[in-house]
Amino acid sequence: MFFYIDWFYIALVLPAVILSIVASANVNLTFKKYSKLNSKLGVSGEMAARLILDASGLNDVRIERVSGSLTDHYDPSSNVIRLSSTTYDNKSPASIGVAAHEVGHAIQYQKGYFPIKIRQAIIPITNFGSRLAIPLILIGILLSSLGQYYAIIAYLGVALFSLCVFFQLVTLPVEFNASKRAIKSLESVGALTKEEIPIAKKVLRAAAMTYLAALLVSVAQLIRLLALVSRTKRRH
Repeated sequence: MFFYIDWFYIALVLPAVILSIVASANVNLTFKKYSKLNSKLGVSGEMAARLILDASGLNDVRIERVSGSLTDHYDPSSNVIRLSSTTYDNKSPASIGVAAHEVGHAIQYQKGYFPIKIRQAIIPITNFGSRLAIPLILIGILLSSLGQYYAIIAYLGVALFSLCVFFQLVTLPVEFNASKRAIKSLESVGALTKEEIPIAKKVLRAAAMTYLAALLVSVAQLIRLLALVSRTKRRH
């Protein structure tokens, strides 16, 4: 019986996946730890978001509650900030920081922040590429036994997958900038005391690491796929 060991996955992708799991666990543990604290000013996540929105001239942006934990997001198509159940009514510096981060995305759209324009523009083609990338790579590898020219199909799949990597790359400055805007806004509207700002920073920093880990997973996977396709081409 023949056993195939994917050394590319073991050496490249697996360490990145483990790092991603650790980053995800860390953000959940960090949020859970600090979400038990009540802010001294008694401001909830929803209240902080509203304060920052109004102070930024974004009175038309609505705030809605959604189920789940850390499912918070800004929907530019509906102009709505959706705060999770663990953020909406919670009065902890952690929840206030998360809520302010989502407002940071709304401000990015208001200010015409260039990276978020790029990310929004490439979403359709990225979704298209993510669905076709792996099937094309597999088809190209299988058909390469019939001729080297079929490997072009696999390389096309790799090119489409690279769009997903580019999306993750553009996401990094978007998320870091949203957190930076969040902290600046929290300080300006006085939603948190000076002693509580570092807590919000710590939670947002932990969340940012999940995006960095996701990028590393995508880059490792891209290198692996490219190596596998290149090796298959050389064999034929």
